[in-house]
Amino acid sequence: MELYGFDAFSPAEIAEKVEKIGVAKAKLPFLQMAMLGVLAGAFIGLGALYFVLVTSDPDLGFATSRVLGGLVFSLGLLLVVVAGAELFTGNNLLAMAWAAGQITTRELLRNWAIVCIANFVGAAGLAVLVWLSGHPAMNHGLVAEQVIRLAAAKCTAPLGTLFWKGVLCNSLVCIAVWMAMAGRSVTDKMVAIVFPISAFVAAGFEHSIANMYLIPLAMLLKDGGLPGVPMAEAIGWSGMLRNLGVVIAGNLVGGSVLVALIYHLIYRRQAG
Repeated sequence: MELYGFDAFSPAEIAEKVEKIGVAKAKLPFLQMAMLGVLAGAFIGLGALYFVLVTSDPDLGFATSRVLGGLVFSLGLLLVVVAGAELFTGNNLLAMAWAAGQITTRELLRNWAIVCIANFVGAAGLAVLVWLSGHPAMNHGLVAEQVIRLAAAKCTAPLGTLFWKGVLCNSLVCIAVWMAMAGRSVTDKMVAIVFPISAFVAAGFEHSIANMYLIPLAMLLKDGGLPGVPMAEAIGWSGMLRNLGVVIAGNLVGGSVLVALIYHLIYRRQAG
């Protein structure tokens, strides 16, 4: 496999890279894995912050608001991929290394558990910092109101809807990570990431780590004297756990089954 040059890596070469990187990720020491997970949670939270800022503007039309919001949300995965961090949803691609017998089930589940918990710490920690900063008061409080509206919808949506939105979301996230590995420059990776990520955000699909930022922030904001938002009373620990339990399951299916295992069958099954 050629490591240097101007041509993008082929899909078969990407599959080999994903497998090798999956092995390295699974064997990271606990502290390094956890710290990189905290960073990833905060990075995705920053993308969600940017999304809320754009979509809180009532003067934007529906499609314009969704597409622009999706474009700016891409900041989160760009930071993860370029700056370096461990993101649970992207790490669903470790299923390729597992399917090839390169890592054990225990190593796979260890990575997913540590990184998911660390992502929550980073995302919720950012939510606290954003709340303390007064940022949600921007645009005459419309930013805070939009956070609460989004969180209320996430905490009350039907479970089946949340699951399938989680599946679709992480199919696109893992495709974005997959395509970013084809690139040889930061610009290549940026172009590969922006379109799948902006598509899932614009479509309203469910990303568990983004929800780990939005729902805790809404919990901090909902009793701050803002105008009443329908179903805001559902925002709380039970509403968050209800959402995350189903969305994480959907994200796992979308990323590990519909992307990682499918590409394993196509490109790596015979190689093993």
